[in-house]
Amino acid sequence: MPRIVSLRLHAVDLPFRGKFEHAASSRESSSSLMLEAELDDGTVGWGEALPRPYVTGETRDGACELLRESVLPKLIGRKFSSFDEVTAFLVDCDGCAPADWVLPQLPQSAAWCAVDLALLDAFGKHFGKTPFGSGPELPEDFRYSGVLSSGMNLKRRAQLLAYRLLGFRALKLKIDASTGPAEIAGIRRLAGGRVSLRADVNMGWDAKQALARMPALAREGITSFEQPLPADDFEGAARLVSETGLDVMADESLNTRASLERLIETGACTAINARISKCGGLIATLARCREAVAAGLWVQIGCQVGESSVLSAAHLHLCAAFPEVRHAEGCFGKLLLAEDPAVPLLQMRRGGRPPRLSCEAGLGVEVDPDHLARHRSGHWDFAEP
Repeated sequence: MPRIVSLRLHAVDLPFRGKFEHAASSRESSSSLMLEAELDDGTVGWGEALPRPYVTGETRDGACELLRESVLPKLIGRKFSSFDEVTAFLVDCDGCAPADWVLPQLPQSAAWCAVDLALLDAFGKHFGKTPFGSGPELPEDFRYSGVLSSGMNLKRRAQLLAYRLLGFRALKLKIDASTGPAEIAGIRRLAGGRVSLRADVNMGWDAKQALARMPALAREGITSFEQPLPADDFEGAARLVSETGLDVMADESLNTRASLERLIETGACTAINARISKCGGLIATLARCREAVAAGLWVQIGCQVGESSVLSAAHLHLCAAFPEVRHAEGCFGKLLLAEDPAVPLLQMRRGGRPPRLSCEAGLGVEVDPDHLARHRSGHWDFAEP
């Protein structure tokens, strides 16, 4: 029966090709954590997460401390007799550590994501299984959306023209309090009339601003509004849904089963943005997607800015397992990162076509530890005594 004999936690800063900005943050590197899990037969699996305080309430330092103090010591020596037993454990955990390891009310979704992926990868390789039992085969017409950071400058104009020339079908625009109808009309002209446009406000408005701006921007072609209000303003979001009749997508408001249940109960959204790193891993994120659709919501599967090909591999598995996805964002690879420590490089192709991922066991990628070490700011080792 395979068991976990060592765990190594890495704090990593993967540099971007340029600054990425939106209403809630601006960053030039990934601020990631990666978890390396080794089994007694030498099999190594990898997990990744990108803690964001404004998304899950976790800083990277805090997530690392929680893993070091309360989670990783409990995993050392743990055995699983089958891959089904691994997935059953993760289903029971549902995006957070067991309650006798970590208090359920503590923010931990990103931290647990790293554990979820590392276990799926390591034990998947050992047992010859992929996360959901088959290879990540996506529909022929599956396409990723392009994403633009905020600010209408020359770089953004060039990106818009590039997206148009490359045949992208959909774009998400990061907007802020200064974005008005004239700017959206200009984006529409550059993007072309066939491209679907969505807006991500990243909590940048209050209810009064949203009620005034959403209809005006919708008239210029914006089809949905992602997280227009602060994450805890469920009442205000429900008002936007009922008074505008437009699509309101929950992002920072969603990271756990309880938060999704509250969104549904209050009518605070018509769609969700499901992201693996903020929802507690691959197993829990698929559960949230299915629960959302069952409640009449539509789903966008998104990503954290700065994901390596480890999370991109998980993203492909999720999109393949959830064919109801309406929009997808991910697999940016070296379009955003200056370097990616995982191989193969998983990067979207022309027009948003997804990269090809093999049907190999586990997540389907490997990490170069030497490459990772070049961007590592700290690491912690746990092993059997």
